[in-house]
Amino acid sequence: MPDTGFSRFRAWWAQRPPAAGAVVMATAIVSVGLHVTGYEVLSRIAFAVACAFWLGLAVDFVVRLLSDRPRWLTEAGTPGALTAVAATAVLGTRFSIAGWQTVAEALLASAVVLWPGLLVRVVGNWRGRMPGTVFLGCVATQSLAVLGATIAAAESVAWLAHTALVLFWLGLVLYGFALARFEWRQVIIGTGDHWIVGGALAVSALAGSKLIAADNARLYLWNSDDRGVLRAVTVTLLVLDVAWCVVLLAAEVAWPRLRYDVRRWSTVFPLGMTAVTMLSVGTAVDVGWLRTPGEVVLWIAVAAWLVVAAGTVRFYRAGTSGVTSTGPR
Repeated sequence: MPDTGFSRFRAWWAQRPPAAGAVVMATAIVSVGLHVTGYEVLSRIAFAVACAFWLGLAVDFVVRLLSDRPRWLTEAGTPGALTAVAATAVLGTRFSIAGWQTVAEALLASAVVLWPGLLVRVVGNWRGRMPGTVFLGCVATQSLAVLGATIAAAESVAWLAHTALVLFWLGLVLYGFALARFEWRQVIIGTGDHWIVGGALAVSALAGSKLIAADNARLYLWNSDDRGVLRAVTVTLLVLDVAWCVVLLAAEVAWPRLRYDVRRWSTVFPLGMTAVTMLSVGTAVDVGWLRTPGEVVLWIAVAAWLVVAAGTVRFYRAGTSGVTSTGPR
């Protein structure tokens, strides 16, 4: 008899959107936050889940490239394709924090190889007003900056830190272009990925804090003026991110969107990223009181992860991907 469970899984997996990498992004950043706050067992569980999903997506990425190139090329032109870069970089950051620098470097190299081709292809397909996924160009670029700065600090590699700084500024430019393309009505009608408008600011602020932290006694990187600019920009980005989170949360309360959608993983990621950014910025600029709100937001992100994961399982059992609307994702 056919294995209906496996067949159902294959059907569900085949329907997954290009932005499915947001699952890895959300899970990996929650793992980072749990590690930083000392909840190591929970962090390792989330880390393992993120690795498992990343491996599945990586294998599928290669299989589609080799066996269904037209579909691969079509999906590679959608904004969601950039989650492949961001997911790889965020997972690499978790490996670097765990002390597995060789694996982190391999993931950085993989993400760097994917990044320019996907970014050019995606930006070239921007048309009219776009949903929140338009900010994934910024997120992917800043995720590379975060991983590069993290490895640079761990391995005392100056050129990598300077390269990460270039990516940091490029990411901010991409944010500006994305903001001009963003469909503001998504704040009211978006089904999850509209939260990336804040998440992109969070990962940018995290990149800034990692660049500040990379400068230490073993590795001189920035003079006092450079550090001052980095600190000011990083704090400003964090303030803007928190402001966006308040606006987005208020919009969720005013216009509830309770139906499950796979794009809700793009809500979990900004929440987790905001929490980690508060913790990291607090350390980098010596503002200790940021740790408390950072931990509060982290547990909100964990709760959101559990809710969205439960929804994913429920829709898997129902044999659907959970995508409830169409558009350039």
